[in-house]
Amino acid sequence: MLGDKRYWFPAKTYGWGWGFPVAWQGWVVLAAYVVGIVALSARVPPDAEPVRYAAYFTLLTLALLAVCWLKGEPPRWRWGGR
Repeated sequence: MLGDKRYWFPAKTYGWGWGFPVAWQGWVVLAAYVVGIVALSARVPPDAEPVRYAAYFTLLTLALLAVCWLKGEPPRWRWGGR
């Protein structure tokens, strides 16, 4: 369908933000994020270079948040069933 908008990340039931992916594309993004963090930890030891590690970690996390913002349900505070 042309007008069918499928979200990769659903909104959380409680609080603000997104839950686990519901589409394969979201799982690929989440897996890439985890692989990126593992590779970063192997390449830039956090105890040896904490500032550099924190900078790269922040960039990876901001990239994940950008994808969630673009491909997830619009975020807002949720109180569960209410």
